[in-house]
Parts: sequence; structure tokens; C-alpha cells
Amino acid sequence: MGAERLVRPADGVIRLEGVTKVYGTVDNPVRALSGVTLRLPAGTFTAVMGPSGSGKSTLLSCAAGLETPTDGRVFIDGVALAGSSETALTKLRRQRVGFVFQQFNLLPTLTVLQNVTLPLRLAGRRVDRAKCVEVLTAVGLGDRLDHRPAELSGGQQQRVAIARALATSPKVIFADEPTGALDSRSAREVLGLLRHAVAAMGQTVVMVTHDPLAAAAAGTVLLLSDGRIVDRLTNASAEQIAERMTHLGAVDMPGVR
Repeated sequence: MGAERLVRPADGVIRLEGVTKVYGTVDNPVRALSGVTLRLPAGTFTAVMGPSGSGKSTLLSCAAGLETPTDGRVFIDGVALAGSSETALTKLRRQRVGFVFQQFNLLPTLTVLQNVTLPLRLAGRRVDRAKCVEVLTAVGLGDRLDHRPAELSGGQQQRVAIARALATSPKVIFADEPTGALDSRSAREVLGLLRHAVAAMGQTVVMVTHDPLAAAAAGTVLLLSDGRIVDRLTNASAEQIAERMTHLGAVDMPGVR
């Protein structure tokens, strides 16, 4: 069965309605998400935080269509994911979703430019080389098109990953700990690029992070605990986020109390 459009995109690029996710067995269930309802409008930058085991990675996986909720509904750009075949979900993700992970997931044998054009080729879409070069230039790698990943720093490799996500013009970018493997300077640069993608390119970014400094780059911070959204902070500082996190679980951020 193909994906069915049930809601208007204006209702949120990402929309979750009563999403629950349970792992384990009937005798030993583990409830990772408990009835999460959420709407994320276009052109917003949202960070998701919570203690270990709070459900933040599961939330991202369900919102991105990588996992199927046990109960509830998920919409991407107005399209309901429930009932879609794996083929239809793969097509939807390739057309409307970009991913940035802690591990850059670049193919070592491909050049920077080839890594960026790869998702377009996999989706069977026309490769606009000029646009891909433009995106790479925007992330500061216009002079590294023919380099291999091993010739780049960690921060530069993450920029390639961001360019790869942007090149497909997705409706939403999901970023899972995108600064986790980077030094502080590279992390600031990557967060600046994600903010630029939202402010200048109208992208919608959803970022899972454990770092209050990274979360402070987002306009909204969602705090999870025991599979539920327990708080929402707007334009909060790293100190404010860290303070709120202390009530949910230990936060490890030197210099912020």
C-alpha cells in the first residue's frame, strides 16, 4: 500500500500523534515512548534531549520512518507513514528526508562531490552538479570536491555529510548527535551550518543531542523523560538547558552548572 496524504503540510512537516513504542516481550515489555504527540513546523530547528534511556533516539527513529511505532501515527510533510510498504517508505525518505549522524557515513572510495551526489543517484533523480557544488561551497568545501574523506578533518567530513543531506532538498533533516565526534571548534561550525540551513534555506532540522551547548543552537529544546515530553524550552541558553536537565538526570558539561 502506498503512503496516503491525510493532513496538510501546514499542520507540521513532522507530526506525531499518540506515538508509543514498546520493545521486548509480552512478559518483559520495555516502553521507550509513551503517547508522544508533537508537531514541528517548517523552518524550525528543534533539539531533543533527555537522560540515557529517555527515548530520544527512538523518537527520532519513529519520526524519520526508520522504526514503526507500536501505536499512534507519524506524518512527514503531510504523508502518513502507517500502512506504507518498506519500498514506499524508502522512497519517501530519499525524497523528503536528510540524515546527519555522529559517524559521518561517507564512502571512503568516493570523492567529496561523489558522496554528495550519491543519494540523488540512489533515488534515481537527476544529478544537478552545479547545485551540489553550490551546496559544498556554502559549507566551505568548494575547493575540496575531488578529495577523499581520509584527506579531510572530522569537521570537514561532517560538513560533507550536511551537504549530502541538503543536496536532495529534503523537507526535514534528522541529525543524531552530529557534533558528538567533533572538537569544540568543529562542533560550533557544524551547528552554525545547521542554523544557516534553517534561517537561510528554510530547512526543518530535528537534532538529538546530549550536549546542552549543542542544544542551545536550536530555537526549541524538547526534554524527554521515561518516553514522554516533559518540558519545552524556547531560545534557551546552555546554562538554562543544563539546569533543567539536572532535574531529569546527570548532565556532563564542564564549565556549566
